[in-house]
Amino acid sequence: MADKSTHHDVVGTGGRSETSLATAAWLQATSCQAVFKALEAGGVEGRAVGGSVRNTLMGIEVSDVDIATPALPEEVMEVCQLAGLIVHPTGLAHGTVTVVSGHVPYEVTTLRQDVETHGRHATVAFTRDWRADASRRDFTMNALYCDRHGVLDDPLGGLADLIARRVRFIGSARDRIREDYLRILRFFRFFAAYGEGPIDTDGLTAAAAERNGLSGLSAERIRVELLKLLIARRAHEALCLMSENGIAQLVLGRDPELDRFEKLTKLEKLMGSGPDPILRLAAVAACDVSSATELAGRLKLSNAERKELILISGSSTEQFVADPKEGQAWLYRLGESSYRDVCLSAWSRSPIDVDNADWRLAFSLPDRWQAPTMPFKGSDIVSLGVPAGPAVGDVLLKFESWWIEAGFPKDRQLLKTKLKQFANH
Repeated sequence: MADKSTHHDVVGTGGRSETSLATAAWLQATSCQAVFKALEAGGVEGRAVGGSVRNTLMGIEVSDVDIATPALPEEVMEVCQLAGLIVHPTGLAHGTVTVVSGHVPYEVTTLRQDVETHGRHATVAFTRDWRADASRRDFTMNALYCDRHGVLDDPLGGLADLIARRVRFIGSARDRIREDYLRILRFFRFFAAYGEGPIDTDGLTAAAAERNGLSGLSAERIRVELLKLLIARRAHEALCLMSENGIAQLVLGRDPELDRFEKLTKLEKLMGSGPDPILRLAAVAACDVSSATELAGRLKLSNAERKELILISGSSTEQFVADPKEGQAWLYRLGESSYRDVCLSAWSRSPIDVDNADWRLAFSLPDRWQAPTMPFKGSDIVSLGVPAGPAVGDVLLKFESWWIEAGFPKDRQLLKTKLKQFANH
């Protein structure tokens, strides 16, 4: 077993003190401690590993906790059930069970070592060797463990890389990539999200050399990793490096629009809008309905993501920049969130600079004007003698089109008169 040492107030880049593992809220949570204690009661050890440890030492929010243990999955299930915890055998073939403690799920996985690699998922065997388990992980900063007291175990020297914000493969970068080619995208995503300074040259060289392996991955796995990458802090830098090395083209199916992507990120910051993965995907690789439809199919986006991508890419909003009345019509039809996305997308595609006052005014329209509610519904049409059915929808549609074009008048008598006119024709 590797030597352990406790690291309190680990100093990261910029001299900032990070949250101590020993006092981390997730580690001190009753639900988490119950899992550790259940394993201990069964005579086996458990250690948190990966993202929870990494993020805590970096001062980043922890969303979930993975626990590693030498115990086999059947042992984990037995000791946790004896402790009164709920257990789900979610990945027995890979040594993983999900333990639910205090309504919080914890993935508990048996230590593993790779015995065969084939580019998508390595074939693994269980082991009791912590160093062997660490050696099969992707990056050094992910091979950090801590016990329930917050004592850190750093078998491969990953802490130094974490403090330096250096994303580095464990051992041979090409070997790690060949175990799972998705690690190419993870390398750029981790660089974009956590890295400081230049990218690791060994990792970059290996990623470029092994890039064709991406073609064997499922679209679903690529989609998940790509969307995370696009909203990372240094996404533009990562995309530039990916493009220079022919990787972005393999993923997107076309040359990325790097200038447009950079302009969008500047607009998001300027207008106080948080990064949206589909909006950024549209900026980098979809400029119209045709390209958006092709990209959505290529990445197998969900129906909601596909609809959003096509809406953003196919909407030309220049007219409502000069005509506030037109802007109100767009805002009414789209709703505030989609309106702002469409506006940012069109702005990023336009030759207009990021400081343009007219575009800023158009983007901020929802702050000054709230779209009204349609004044009539189907029952109002039926009450005028129109038989229930498609005719009711036709009347509503005609009235709504007139109402929008007229600038959303509020005069009730005028509205009733106009509705009767449409109902009687």
